[in-house]
Amino acid sequence: MPFIAAFAVILLLGLVFGPSLWVKHIFKKHGVERPDLPGTGSELARHLLDEAKLPDVKVETTADGDHYDPGARVVRLSPEHHDGRSIAAVAVAAHEVSHAVQHARGEPAFARRIELVRNLNWVERLATGVILLAPVGFIFLKSPILFAVHALAAIALMGIGVVVHFVTLPVEFDASFGKALPVLEQGRYLSNNDMPAARTVLKAAAYTYVAAALATLLNIVRWFRFL
Repeated sequence: MPFIAAFAVILLLGLVFGPSLWVKHIFKKHGVERPDLPGTGSELARHLLDEAKLPDVKVETTADGDHYDPGARVVRLSPEHHDGRSIAAVAVAAHEVSHAVQHARGEPAFARRIELVRNLNWVERLATGVILLAPVGFIFLKSPILFAVHALAAIALMGIGVVVHFVTLPVEFDASFGKALPVLEQGRYLSNNDMPAARTVLKAAAYTYVAAALATLLNIVRWFRFL
């Protein structure tokens, strides 16, 4: 039994942390500087936005991870992708620009994603409030049933975040393989020898939200044990 329990724990940790570690590994592996590339990630992003007739969408550097902000209409890239000349910088820039294109075209899937993420913010705040109130309610009301209801409600609310990340996965794959990959291939921004690596980076960019979903799932397990 101890062996089975240990194996189950290792398997769970692998499932939760594996995707995140893989994404980081891919970005690092293909983030090596390539002086032979014609420009940085930010320069490519600006070029692709202009090509898509989106001159009003800005390109900025950020410490909060690569993403497209539909509210501010800004493509934000991490410093290594904003200023770097690497396959990772090129592929990630193309991926995030693709989200700007999805937004500009008013694609229904992207619109649903925006709405889901917007609602997720208050759901997460509500879940935190419920978690904090659960012990307080138990102390004053001495009701195990009410405490259990509080705990289950909090876990259910946090679980919505996991669902949202998985539901929006098709939007990520469309950005990587429906838009970014054809642009990189047709524009010849990378050599044929570099395209397999670019595909891997685009896959990692799409799975970033899977890693976030699994991290949320781990957080739920932690709170469940605590409560």
